[in-house]
Amino acid sequence: MRPHHILLLLLITLTTCQAPKETPTLLITNAKIWTANPTQPYAEAMAIANDKILAIGTSEDIREYAAAQEVDAKGRFIVPGFIDSHVHLMTGGRSLLSVDLRDAASREEFSRRVGVFAETMQADEWMLEGNWDHTLWGGELPHRDWIDAVTKDVPVLLFRLDWHTALANTAALEFAGINERTPDVEGGTIERDKNGKLTGILKDNAMNLVMDKMPPMSPEQKDKSFRAAMDYFLSNGVTTVHDVDGLNGDFESYSTAEAYRRSGDLQVRIYAATPLHEWQQLTQRKDENDEWLKTGCLKGFVDGSLGSHTAAFHDHYTDKADDKGFFIHPKDDLYKWISEADKANLHVMVHAIGDSANHTLLDIYERVIRENGERDRRFRIEHAQHLAPSDIPRFAQLGVLPSMQPYHAIDDGRWAEKYIGTERIQTTYAFHSLEKSKAMMTFGSDWAVAPASPIMGIYAAVTRRTLDDKNSGGWVPSQKISVEKALTAYTKNAAYASFDEDIKGTLEKGKLADFVILSENLFEIAPEKIKDVQVLRTYVGGELVFEKTNK
Repeated sequence: MRPHHILLLLLITLTTCQAPKETPTLLITNAKIWTANPTQPYAEAMAIANDKILAIGTSEDIREYAAAQEVDAKGRFIVPGFIDSHVHLMTGGRSLLSVDLRDAASREEFSRRVGVFAETMQADEWMLEGNWDHTLWGGELPHRDWIDAVTKDVPVLLFRLDWHTALANTAALEFAGINERTPDVEGGTIERDKNGKLTGILKDNAMNLVMDKMPPMSPEQKDKSFRAAMDYFLSNGVTTVHDVDGLNGDFESYSTAEAYRRSGDLQVRIYAATPLHEWQQLTQRKDENDEWLKTGCLKGFVDGSLGSHTAAFHDHYTDKADDKGFFIHPKDDLYKWISEADKANLHVMVHAIGDSANHTLLDIYERVIRENGERDRRFRIEHAQHLAPSDIPRFAQLGVLPSMQPYHAIDDGRWAEKYIGTERIQTTYAFHSLEKSKAMMTFGSDWAVAPASPIMGIYAAVTRRTLDDKNSGGWVPSQKISVEKALTAYTKNAAYASFDEDIKGTLEKGKLADFVILSENLFEIAPEKIKDVQVLRTYVGGELVFEKTNK
């Protein structure tokens, strides 16, 4: 055989052996895509192969591909799948199936709703959740007398929407063995009236006196709650959640999520947290982490909440002299748990609300970094709500991520000034100050404390218009941020906050095809109209998992 024949045969062989070009399973065309990728911020079309993005760019770039299915987006706005960096998945799902007190605006309405729901319950069931807000009826905390007559033998434990205060009826108190002689617990309060009688109000660690004795959720209850939560997330365009109760006793969702993963029914990606003080248990787990479900993070608490007067401040509450809130755990315990967990290369995220709590936690993080050495640890402060001005630059300096929930700003903004005064609210939910200092903010909802709606979160961060419509120019308007910054906090930054920036958070070649089609372009409408934007379709891994129907 002549040399040129050999060369020709070799070329033919190489050509035939080349891997065939991957064929897309889905094309998205005629779209306005915001990618969250700074090197290619916008696109018109995407080619998706199975669960990942094969190509993204102009319509001409994608024209060479053919797919089994093509979706004409009709010029709609597309963003990466929203990542909610802070949810209570199982308790939130359970709240969807329980009595709803979030907008009950009077004692009478509170009692009526509880009574109506009690009539639907089985004899051995507990009434839980509720998510009430006492500021709606003037600020008086509810009393067990409000519900005893309508609940009778049904044990009731109804949480304030921040989950740091609960109302127990007499049946629940008696079940837990709580009476007038029961002493307060460290990091918690059992409320009593002026005669020493129990009101039914339990704060922070005192709630555990009842919760630790409640019957556990049945597998059926967990399944219903999990399914309700998953459907709710998808309807809001949320494709990934960081579940801070993921491996937390009776509220843990991990085992249910694992069963859904095995059956192929899991449609929301989950980063599941373990309680900080149980960090050693996490080192012994052998979970099969993948793109759907993973562990590795720890959630702890420093203090309580502003609405419950349990957030820890340097100075006393404006409306309550000699009250500075309190720490749920001693500082020495927090340091020990965080340091040891960090040595085990676990990811630490800790709740801090008041300025004293945030300052103390930043000090602990700084000490642990100094003692354990530099590494890519991505410490998080969950909420980071009320900050001393001098602490704001420390987030970027230490590489600590403020994991914040913008909806709280337009909710708490109705009454926060009464609690902490004019000066301290200037750096409450300090989105702009943190962004200006180069801190990497990540956003979430704290669901079921607030709605798991990134659209409402973006609206809150951009407008800061309180829910009562009394701050049309924004509550502390100097702390507003742009639509792009808010979107980034719900996508790219949120993926970074769980060490997932290589697989999601932006729409680019090789990453997971998680994306949302919205009814309006968030960059083109007036900021006050953002709250009206609807999620039309949600895709996870290239699969349509939610579509809004016109009713």
